Amino acid sequence: QVQLVESGGGLVQAGGSLRLSCAASGGSFSIGTTGWYRQAPGKQRELVAIITNGGLTNYADSVQGRFMLSRDNAKNTVYLQMNSLKAEDTGIYYCNRVGRYSGSWLPLDGWGQGTQVTVSS
Repeated sequence: QVQLVESGGGLVQAGGSLRLSCAASGGSFSIGTTGWYRQAPGKQRELVAIITNGGLTNYADSVQGRFMLSRDNAKNTVYLQMNSLKAEDTGIYYCNRVGRYSGSWLPLDGWGQGTQVTVSS
């Protein structure tokens, strides 16, 4: 069973940085194209960044220029470097394998527990 595990969240002051990790476990599979989502309190989960297996990236406008994706295929891990954090970045961050369907990126697997990011202003 495919399972991705998120880690690296925490409490940080506005302007600070965090690096989140998304590690694959539970089988000998490639993590593939991976998306990072976040769910702010009282809001729907939103897709904020995607990285393909080849390292191509795409970011939501709200994080463009501040967040940076990378991956280590040997470790089957995807990283989300978050800089210049703002209070509105607060939320639970999840990763998921994603696929492209009818022009939209959709999650392929169930959701893990996520990792909490709290940015104090």
